[in-house]
Amino acid sequence: MLDDATYTPRLKALYKETIRGTLKEEFGYKNEMMIPKLDKIVLNIGCGRAAVKDSKKAKSAQEDLSKIAGQKAVVTIAKNSIAGFRVREGMPMGAKVTLRGDRMYEFLDRLITIAMPRIRDFRGVSGNSFDGRGNYAMGLKEHIVFPEIDFDKIDEAWGMDIVIGTNAKTDAEAKALLKAFNMPFNS
Repeated sequence: MLDDATYTPRLKALYKETIRGTLKEEFGYKNEMMIPKLDKIVLNIGCGRAAVKDSKKAKSAQEDLSKIAGQKAVVTIAKNSIAGFRVREGMPMGAKVTLRGDRMYEFLDRLITIAMPRIRDFRGVSGNSFDGRGNYAMGLKEHIVFPEIDFDKIDEAWGMDIVIGTNAKTDAEAKALLKAFNMPFNS
């Protein structure tokens, strides 16, 4: 799907055709370059205690995250030793991946339209999780809400951090951008 030169992700086309104009009108931007856009999406799975007991858990998390993202994830390693947690420097602790371009739009589309509706007792995501610079962070309790993960073949359900980076100057601009992409905010 992503290999075809003429293919454009649905949300990317929506952004170009309608969202840009809506945001320009809403915030009164004088220049096209002032309109906020998505910059990157960073996905992270931390294995925690499971990685301390079994080093293969980080590899399993990396494989699952690679399936979800559609691109190879990297294993994260501990920078410092923490004796109380039995963590040694250089020990694999989880996995992360940064998505940009078409893959970023494809992931956001799958997150909003497929994964979020599959979350148990889902009532929307918090509208207060912005960092003051236009970036939005959220977490999922289980990564198995994504259709790429075969529920029968997983050994453990991992929690997952998702950070959506935008080039918006304020949180209000970033929230308007994500709302235009149909992000289900509850506040």
